[in-house]
Amino acid sequence: MAATGTGGGPRNRPTLEQVAARAGVGRGTVSRVVNGAPGVSDRTRAEVEAAVAELGYVPNRTARALAAGNSDAVALVVPESQTRLFAEPYFAGVLRGVSTVLAGTELQLLLTLIHTPAERDRFAQYAVGGRVDGVLLVSVHAEDPLPDMLRESGVPTVLGGRRSHAETVPFVDSDNTGGARAAVAHLLEHGCRRVGTITGPLDMYAARCRLDGYRDAHSDGGREADEHLVVHGDFSEESGYRAMRTLLEREPLLDGVFCASDVMASGARLALRESGRSVPERVALVGFDDSLVARHLDPPLTTVRQPIEETGRAMATALLRLMASSRGEADPAGLFDGVSGAGEGPGLVLPTELVRRGTS
Repeated sequence: MAATGTGGGPRNRPTLEQVAARAGVGRGTVSRVVNGAPGVSDRTRAEVEAAVAELGYVPNRTARALAAGNSDAVALVVPESQTRLFAEPYFAGVLRGVSTVLAGTELQLLLTLIHTPAERDRFAQYAVGGRVDGVLLVSVHAEDPLPDMLRESGVPTVLGGRRSHAETVPFVDSDNTGGARAAVAHLLEHGCRRVGTITGPLDMYAARCRLDGYRDAHSDGGREADEHLVVHGDFSEESGYRAMRTLLEREPLLDGVFCASDVMASGARLALRESGRSVPERVALVGFDDSLVARHLDPPLTTVRQPIEETGRAMATALLRLMASSRGEADPAGLFDGVSGAGEGPGLVLPTELVRRGTS
């Protein structure tokens, strides 16, 4: 037997036709009233509004948006595993910044994880098919074709980070090279003579820039970086732990380490403790991000602060302007107007800052 009444789920939700029948008018008249269109008398409008209230009719925003040529939705795409998404404070910070900006709009935010080429292609078809009005893409890797697929299809897209110095898709990034240079210079200025580094995955531009900063700091101090003391990680705590053990095997007299993320620094700190090396007395340690991880380490971690929430806010602001531009409502040259930071190409590079704490 079919369900009756107007309460419950979508299957028995009152329809536009039912409102029209209750008010004694046509479906088109109800549609004009619901959408605030002109051409309806005050008496008829009042009768339709009474029927809407009596039946508890709720307009289908999705259908209305699609009819208007938009979806009222923005996708935040993370091409990483759930494990990394929930383990790294960086993603939560970006999400908070994005949400702060979108809270002032009627846009829905859809979080999408992509692990495989098939999932990437499926999402591209979804986005190009008009299911979202814009895309925010974080944690981009060097060979990721998704930004170009979206741009070429006319989908407004803004990146958190970039794939290379020659990035052509609008982006918001941090001064990764300068931040890393300041971190390693701090270690060298405090008397460290054998300074190693634990990098992030080098198919990510941010990780390569932080490695460049490590080398630049040595050059600035009239030294040559020891490539034997460069060990690669993947931004995870486990990789920081393994890389630290490798560094200690390669150089027992190691006295300073720059980790390309706070999460990796927490793993490195555990390896140092297990080896009996005190921090900072025997080995000084510096991270990157200035996340909650840095503040909760014992001792608290010296680190490079990058403006994570500001990154999310700037990304969302730029995307809204890009979406308006795609509708002919704004000048695309003003994507980053009013946002602090240095423009570079089609993007924005935000400053970083060394935060000194107890590990160095």
